[in-house]
Amino acid sequence: MAASIPVASEGCHSRTSRIGPLIKLLRQHQEEQEQEQERIAAGTEWEGKGYVFASPTGAPLSPNTDFHIWKRLLRDAGVRDGRLHDARHTAATVLLILGVPDVVVDAIMGWEPGGAARMGARYMHVTGTLLRKVAQQVGDALWEPPGTGRAPN
Repeated sequence: MAASIPVASEGCHSRTSRIGPLIKLLRQHQEEQEQEQERIAAGTEWEGKGYVFASPTGAPLSPNTDFHIWKRLLRDAGVRDGRLHDARHTAATVLLILGVPDVVVDAIMGWEPGGAARMGARYMHVTGTLLRKVAQQVGDALWEPPGTGRAPN
C-alpha cells in the first residue's frame, strides 16, 4: 500500500491511467473508504481530501504506515523480510520474465520512454529459469531444423 495517493482524474495521462482494472479497484476502495458510515464515525475530524489510502478520518496516512503494513503483510504471508522497494524490483523482474515489451515496462514502472534499457539494469534481475529458457531456444534454433522436431545430420 502506498500512503496518500490522490486518485488520478479522468483526463490524466499518467502511467496509472493506463492500468484500467487497477484504477477501477482503487476507485472502488476509495468509495468504500469514504462511505457515509466512516464520515459519521469521524464526525468533525473528517478530512476527506480524495486520498485512495487514508486514515479513518480521511487524512493522509503517516509516511511510515505503508512500512508497518508491508512488514505485517510479509510476516502474515510467511515470506522472508524485505524492503517495500524490493517489491518494485520483483515487479520489474516479472515483467522481464513475461517478455513484456520495453515500452510497456516503461509505462508500468513509471520510467521515461526508453528507460527500460537503463533502469532495467538496476531493477530487472535475470533469473536462472530465464537463462535456461533462452539457452534452450538458442539450442533449438541451432540444432533442430524448423518443422522437423529432430536434430540435423
